Amino acid sequence: MGLTRTQKLTLYSLGECYSQFNKRFGNAPLQVFISKIGFIEVMINSGLVEKKERALYRNLETLEKKKLIYYENRNLRFTKRGFIQYNRLKKGLEPFLAIELFLKDVKTDRKLQTTLANKE
Repeated sequence: MGLTRTQKLTLYSLGECYSQFNKRFGNAPLQVFISKIGFIEVMINSGLVEKKERALYRNLETLEKKKLIYYENRNLRFTKRGFIQYNRLKKGLEPFLAIELFLKDVKTDRKLQTTLANKE
């Protein structure tokens, strides 16, 4: 089952929303559920997607047709297959994210050489 880049981004974003929101209630016996409208608002307010509201609705509908997500009491849920796909995406991105985090905090004792470049 091939997913487009947009579908992968939507699926990954939904998984990360659940992951981050559930971390806030880590010690409590609570679980967060995200409505379709709530998820779309989070995505639009994040500024990370350039899609309009209707396009995000269509992306979610496509993921539902591919049986990666479903709706339970107006809340978005992963199917078993969708959760596996999300974990694959996350596992594939981890090395890149680890490098980015490492390079943000790297401190060297050695002086790095810099040169000015004429960008024409």
